[in-house]
Amino acid sequence: MNTPRADDRTSVLVVDDESGILESLGILLRNEGFNCTLAHGGKKGLELIESMTPDIVLTDVRMPSISGVEILSATRAQHPDCPVILMTAQATLQSAMQAVNEGAFYYIQKPFRNDELLAILRRAAEHRKLKTENKSLRQEIRRRDHTLGDRPVGTSKSWLDILRLSETVAPTESTVLIQGESGTGKEVIARYIHQLSNRTEGPFLSINCGALPESLLESELFGHVKGSFTGATKDKAGLFTAAKGGTFFLDEMGETTPATQVKLLRVLQHREVIPVGATEAIPIDTRLVAATNRDLEEDIKAGRFRSDLYYRLNVINIHLPPLRHRSEDIPLLVEHFIHRIAEQRQEPVKQVDADVLEVLQAYQWPGNVRELENALERAVILTAGDTITLEALPVRVTERKAEPLVQARTPTNPTLEAIERAYITWVLQSEGGNKSRAAEVLGIDPSTLYRKLSRYGVEQ
Repeated sequence: MNTPRADDRTSVLVVDDESGILESLGILLRNEGFNCTLAHGGKKGLELIESMTPDIVLTDVRMPSISGVEILSATRAQHPDCPVILMTAQATLQSAMQAVNEGAFYYIQKPFRNDELLAILRRAAEHRKLKTENKSLRQEIRRRDHTLGDRPVGTSKSWLDILRLSETVAPTESTVLIQGESGTGKEVIARYIHQLSNRTEGPFLSINCGALPESLLESELFGHVKGSFTGATKDKAGLFTAAKGGTFFLDEMGETTPATQVKLLRVLQHREVIPVGATEAIPIDTRLVAATNRDLEEDIKAGRFRSDLYYRLNVINIHLPPLRHRSEDIPLLVEHFIHRIAEQRQEPVKQVDADVLEVLQAYQWPGNVRELENALERAVILTAGDTITLEALPVRVTERKAEPLVQARTPTNPTLEAIERAYITWVLQSEGGNKSRAAEVLGIDPSTLYRKLSRYGVEQ
């Protein structure tokens, strides 16, 4: 009775330092329908593991310089779903148990019969196929769930276009740059991309680049070794390393210094980090999603941001519109936040007056969705009854200031810094000088606000 032939799409990387065995295995596997690649020795095997994506790895254990166990470790790091079969002429129960514990699919002793090896390879191919199908099924379920109503809230055309783009790029490994004003939902979109990606079972880690001084930021990003600076009492892995198998979200990229930008460029170019105080690089396996509320192209012209880093980051660009440009989404957002706040406070859901919705849609929301959420949380807390009225909204939202439609003279175009200074001053005054609250409305860290106030000479 003939054994079924392998699927011709099943690729096997065979690693052995003996040319005769290597060629014999190549002939056997190709005759059985496998797509076979041969690597003479462990060094060549490691090179091919990095440059290709095999379905199965079949490797000898005892090889000079690089062993089969090292091949196993490299395969597990690069291709976690790839089964690895180890071959050895000196098998022991202890070595077999160690190999399986380290993730080997099977441990076969030389000399072996051809039909025995082929049966193991077919089981490995079926195992790989099932894992791939399960992952695809989970991916499809997540996509369906999000499409059926678990997507970020909004039905305006601009917002739906953003969601469709996010859903298209999510399964890829491409770097994504999300741009938009503070509070527009950049982290929401980053998490949405992560949830729909093939990395959803890995961690989603984030950091605000504007919230930490340069020295501490580099330690958090890249890690450090013991003794590299005062207080470094032990080795610490950076977030790029900790986000292995997942997504790393870098918020406020525009706030990084030129020195940090150089190191981030290296990470994107070589997919490795060098911890502070270390001399050897560590490979990373994470997808990068970056975000900024700045105009990086203007920052490049002004010499504040590296153009080569920008082009590395800007593989996929997603630009989020301010809330004032999608006011038709405000009723849905209000309903979403009111329900979420009620759930968090374990209270009945409050109703919203029609007048309140009208005012909320008329307001310009300089702090965007974050400011809307904060205003609604305040309104829920201040509302004793079951209906939110205008009195519960912040004064800045309910006041409608008359703006002159025509000015007597043509105004000069303000600089970006003048606009930012004026906006920060206005928000600070609106919050009664409360800097923590102003930073929350602006969507920036308090330390970033203090730096900007100091730079612009703005006092409370």
